[in-house]
Amino acid sequence: MKNSLLPHWLSDTVYTLIGILFCSFALKSFLVPNNFFDGGVTGISLLIHETYHYNIAYVIVLVNIPFIFMGAYHVNKMFAIKTFIAVILLGLALLLIPFQPVTSDKLLVSIFGGVFMGIGVGLAMRGGCALDGIEVLALYTGKRISFTISEIILGINIVIFLIAGIKLGLPTALYSILTYYTASRTITFVIEGLEEYTGVTIISAESEAVKRELVMNMGRGITVYKGERGFMKDSFDVSHPVDIIYTVVTRLEVRRLRNIVHELDPKAFIFTGIIKEAAGGILKRRARH
Repeated sequence: MKNSLLPHWLSDTVYTLIGILFCSFALKSFLVPNNFFDGGVTGISLLIHETYHYNIAYVIVLVNIPFIFMGAYHVNKMFAIKTFIAVILLGLALLLIPFQPVTSDKLLVSIFGGVFMGIGVGLAMRGGCALDGIEVLALYTGKRISFTISEIILGINIVIFLIAGIKLGLPTALYSILTYYTASRTITFVIEGLEEYTGVTIISAESEAVKRELVMNMGRGITVYKGERGFMKDSFDVSHPVDIIYTVVTRLEVRRLRNIVHELDPKAFIFTGIIKEAAGGILKRRARH
């Protein structure tokens, strides 16, 4: 059992350490030297640093501590311990690693600062911890008010960027919004990758041929629901039994699947939906996070 857990522990550690390096590089080489902000807890830390000129390494550790306690209560204790260690290591990296400013061009800073920060936070999340605890705060707050987690995160970030606009000027705040957007999109890409899964539902009169193609040629697993089709406005009482086919593919395979189905049945009804996490069944092996 211990041997089986060792590879996961090792991969989590590597993801986290690389994520810490990316985050410290983004902060010291892009954001801090140019007075830029990010969203979330990192944005709060940068705001405190710019306002009171405390060392960003100490600030980012202290600001994260309340969210680590929230994580222990709302996620689990192991998550909180791993996050605490990761945040301490991030503070040490900011203190000890002599990253130098790369550029003062505001557009480059806002884009690549966000990209490197997003890579760092995303890799840490794949390692099972959080270098930015804003979602933990949103989870904590969401249980007490009627807003969704996304709405709470948006509200917190609006406050951060409004304060940044007042303190440092509107252009800096606008560039910082671009940094946050770039970072958030990069985090999504790092976590979900190119193999983000897509659930596909197919309703076709040629369901037998479709099932055979999906299983025998594409190598996909399928689930079949028994249903009825028809119920048109002009013939509401007329319906026919149909096999409703459901399968899960990567988003790179969606176009190929559609082409296969439409060659068999041009009138087939196909709709898709994003799947954030999938495991088991006949799926391609995916990185653990």
